[in-house]
Amino acid sequence: MCRWLAYSGEPIQPSTLILDAQHSLVAQSLNSPLGAETVNGDGFGFGWYPKDDRTRGIPALFHSIEPAWHDENLREITQAVESPLFFAHVRAAGGPPIQQTNCHPFRHENWMFMHNGFLSDFITYKRDLTFAVDPSLYPAIHGTTDSEVLFHLALTLGLQDDPIGAMAKAVRMVESVGREKGVAFPMQGTLAVSNGRTLWTFRYSSQGQTRSLFHSAEISALRELYPDAERLNLFGDRARVVVSEPLNNLPGAFIEVPEATVAILDEAGYEYQPFLAS
Repeated sequence: MCRWLAYSGEPIQPSTLILDAQHSLVAQSLNSPLGAETVNGDGFGFGWYPKDDRTRGIPALFHSIEPAWHDENLREITQAVESPLFFAHVRAAGGPPIQQTNCHPFRHENWMFMHNGFLSDFITYKRDLTFAVDPSLYPAIHGTTDSEVLFHLALTLGLQDDPIGAMAKAVRMVESVGREKGVAFPMQGTLAVSNGRTLWTFRYSSQGQTRSLFHSAEISALRELYPDAERLNLFGDRARVVVSEPLNNLPGAFIEVPEATVAILDEAGYEYQPFLAS
């Protein structure tokens, strides 16, 4: 459906990953070997926490319905700013219209969210899930995607206090309501959520055949493995990225996130936890 990446670490120019990597996100928007769709040209989004905001407050967003490879503003912005944590997403629309309000990432206060995948046959139980969103949050749903409803459902269920627990409750609700409507495998996707300091990334589907998800190996280990790879010097020791598919072809540079897993990334590094594992 889509491709995305999330970076956390020392502040960098986002263009380093979004535009300049061997198999950058923009390159994936044109040719995505591991994606369900080869081309992801139905708009994009970029969200970032500013370098000089030590409180990691409200992130900035840039959305466009143009293909990522065609947008000069994306190049200008990602080269002009530096950020210690940012999201980027390229979209292949699976039904909802191509409009800015349907582009990821989505934002609520200091939280960002993005999704690659879908809620199967969403239209048959869209009303049930939307009406389960807290009335105070409902006006913040500006688009028509299943992803935005899922985000606000998780917020309703306590995302800001317990991201993993709230996301589990939201996904279980999707599965319960979807199956009541005759949908065998309601949930499909990889998800990214952040409050500006910690990054939670989820890989889960009702069928157990989830879209691909990888994270980078430790920079220190990669420098030992590839001492002549000058590009690694662009990154600090805490630099880490979670991606729909690897950004280069270096063996060992990217590690696949297991099925039914949440990978939690903070200043201490990665931690895996089972997520709704059967």
